[in-house]
Amino acid sequence: MGFWAMAPEGERLFSWALALLAALATPLAVWVARLLLGHYWKYKELKPIPGISPWYPLLGNALLFERDGEAFFKQLIDYTALLWNTPLLQLWVGPLPFIILYHPETVEVVLSSSKHITKSDPYKFLHPWLGTGLLTSTGGKWRSRRKMLTPTFHFTILEDFLEVMNEQANILVQKLEKHVDKEPFNCFFYITLCALDVICETAMGKNIGAQHNKDSEYVRAVYRMSDLIHRRQKSPWLWPNLLYLMFQEGREHYRSLKILHTFTDNVIAEKARELKNQERHKSNAVSNGDQSKRKVRRAFLDMLLNATDDDGKKLNYLDIREEVDTFMFEGHDTTTAAMNWCIYLLARHPEAQRKVHHELDEIFGNSDRHVTMDDMKQLRYLDCVIKEALRLFPSVPLFARKLSEECYIRGFRVPKGVDALILPFALHRDPDVFPEPEEFRPERFFPENAAGRHPYAYVPFSAGPRNCIGQRFAQMEEKTILATILRRFSVESAQRRDQLDLVGELILRPDKGIWIQLKKRK
Repeated sequence: MGFWAMAPEGERLFSWALALLAALATPLAVWVARLLLGHYWKYKELKPIPGISPWYPLLGNALLFERDGEAFFKQLIDYTALLWNTPLLQLWVGPLPFIILYHPETVEVVLSSSKHITKSDPYKFLHPWLGTGLLTSTGGKWRSRRKMLTPTFHFTILEDFLEVMNEQANILVQKLEKHVDKEPFNCFFYITLCALDVICETAMGKNIGAQHNKDSEYVRAVYRMSDLIHRRQKSPWLWPNLLYLMFQEGREHYRSLKILHTFTDNVIAEKARELKNQERHKSNAVSNGDQSKRKVRRAFLDMLLNATDDDGKKLNYLDIREEVDTFMFEGHDTTTAAMNWCIYLLARHPEAQRKVHHELDEIFGNSDRHVTMDDMKQLRYLDCVIKEALRLFPSVPLFARKLSEECYIRGFRVPKGVDALILPFALHRDPDVFPEPEEFRPERFFPENAAGRHPYAYVPFSAGPRNCIGQRFAQMEEKTILATILRRFSVESAQRRDQLDLVGELILRPDKGIWIQLKKRK
């Protein structure tokens, strides 16, 4: 009897549940319909542009591409080589359409514009770590930050950083000494740790001693985070935050993020206390008549703590953290890769290495003095070597922008909101600009040979209004460390180009490292 008495109540609850489901299903159905319709219209608008097959609704070409960084990059480069005479390609990563650009005149349309400065959607996966700092911000915030931070890369400030670069380069050389006249070894990790020490001390004023403590928790977290971000960018099923945390990768991402932010937080707090103490000691010294001028080594963080915007306002704590983290992220991996590629190419091309040695001997003789700013200007051939290495192996092999308005590229209409993927690795191999593009020829960058070259045919630091703010810093570090190594050693390598197994992730690196042998120079 009790059961039958409850039946009407059960029916009412069932009716309410159905009504609630209907209420929820309607907006969901509308949202899915709008998504599919938008997806269809984008597909229709981009249809005239040559594309990659197979393509599936909502998934695009995602199932076609490998998740493994080495295989994915090889696929992308193979497509551009196969379709070199095609001015641009369309590619879909899940529901996101991209156009791939790899010719100077097509790249120029995007990079030269002051409107197409928004980074593409996959950059949002950097936000948990970097926030919206100089790398990831756009619009008014980016312009304000760029203007505010440009003075921190002034010549006189870079000169302060040179002292750190020389010190760390000398530690690196001491570490390499044990490999002289021994079996081949992987130099990639040694140079990585040196670059990490340089960036930590110049960015944060913190000597983490990575070259002495290679098992640092912070060092491991930096590399794991970079790998996780790249894997997520290629995997649409990992894009929703809630879903991502259900996977092991998402949980690793959270742990690495905590390590990185805790480290930066502690350094910022420590530096803020130091600056207060310095100000107090300074005011005490002035009141006591002590005018001693002990030079204090500046770091990027010191300048951020004192930087002001157009309204005279200082950056808040989170603003400072996102710029420090950005500088850490952008400033060590890129220079590490560039220096390793230079060493590899010189090891494989003895004649070019002899020219570098001759230049170094003319400038430094037998001295072991530090590299100076005046030396930088005289290292002309080494400069060409670095540029040619960046042509063949650009540290950032691909980057992307979101088109903020409709534009035409080589006669094809590209609608607003599409992401433009620029491939320096392919761009730098244009045979019309660089004859025999796979050959290593530093002479390509002699002033007389580079004259008249298309300004967007070579973009290792991007180009246009959103070019890399730290490129002078990077060039200075690369010259200092390479000059210090090559003044002491000659390098050899039996590793062929086809044994490098290139991995084109956030940074272009060899999967199995750079294997060299060292000989002591007399």
